[in-house]
Amino acid sequence: MKRILIIEDEETLQKALAQYLTEEKFEVLSAMDGEKGVEIAILEKPDLIILDIILPKKDGFQVLDEIKSNNEIKKTPVILLTNLESMEDIQKAFEKGATTYLVKSEYKLEDIVKKINETLK
Repeated sequence: MKRILIIEDEETLQKALAQYLTEEKFEVLSAMDGEKGVEIAILEKPDLIILDIILPKKDGFQVLDEIKSNNEIKKTPVILLTNLESMEDIQKAFEKGATTYLVKSEYKLEDIVKKINETLK
């Protein structure tokens, strides 16, 4: 069973995503802030990470830096799921090693799960 870590401080979205992913037979780990997200990622070594950019304690870019600089988890695919739409943010995310960049308002849960499945293949 593939394990997915959701680092998202918006509780409603996190719960909806976690429930949907659980129904799709994924094991779901969750963190409400960037600091906890990095801890869980290092400890649990998930198969994929869904990461918001605007987070308490550490933002998504800091989290991405820490994940990509850790030898044990640096190859873990990271899907950024955020409200930030600027080309600058998107470019920065890919430069820091993000696998995919999704703008929340443009994707339904099933689309996100489709992206996760494509990424894990």
